Amino acid sequence: MCGRYATTTDPGRLAVELDAIDETESTGGSFTNYNVAPTTQILTVVERHEHGRKDDEPKLRVRRMRWGLIPLWTKAAEPGVPVKGKPLFNARADKAATTPSFRDAVKYRRCLVPMDGWYEWVVEADAGAKGKAVKKPFFMAQADGSRLYMAGLWSVWRDKSLPESEPLLSCTILTTDAVGDLTRIHDRMPLPMPREHWDAWLDPDHPAPAELLATPSEETIAGIVARPVSPLVNSVKNNGPELLECVSEGEAAGQTSLL
Repeated sequence: MCGRYATTTDPGRLAVELDAIDETESTGGSFTNYNVAPTTQILTVVERHEHGRKDDEPKLRVRRMRWGLIPLWTKAAEPGVPVKGKPLFNARADKAATTPSFRDAVKYRRCLVPMDGWYEWVVEADAGAKGKAVKKPFFMAQADGSRLYMAGLWSVWRDKSLPESEPLLSCTILTTDAVGDLTRIHDRMPLPMPREHWDAWLDPDHPAPAELLATPSEETIAGIVARPVSPLVNSVKNNGPELLECVSEGEAAGQTSLL
């Protein structure tokens, strides 16, 4: 499960690091967000041909997309606006290929979602309030602070009644069974995509090998650690670097650390 994450990635710097084309320049605005929630505009990495040049070599591109995939067959609620529904911000990796909302994207529209890490909540009984449950937030990230790249799917939605309207790009993050110590936090986790598999995963002309959708090995996520963080993250109104700080024992108020 991945319904909230943090990113401090600058699209221009990311494009330079990946030798990619930054297609976010015209959209403006900062992409630093310590409390990313569904329907937010986020950064993604795709590999695509130049428009109208199918024979050219595809190139990596950094794009801005809405987090919450909108299937291409979604009807318009009003001109240029898709029908609202529950945001499809996650897709099960083991079922995406056969799920109507995602199966087309699995074939030819796969992406990477860069992030510093993601949040998850452990639900425990409150010893001071009989029968009451307490949600304790944790932040999962690379121990060395390096960036994570999660597997995603994306879609292009257009209002068919307005052929000249701007396309709406949207995406979802694939999830898989949690592995190793991360199972103590939640039974699901976003699906990390190791660098050595990027070519096959992002290939716009061929379906991805089925093994890339499989649950990762413990070795793949060995560098990811979980730390308890402030309950401030529970509200999307809070958004600052303090959300990533590991809380002290006193501040933790009984939270259990995996470190």
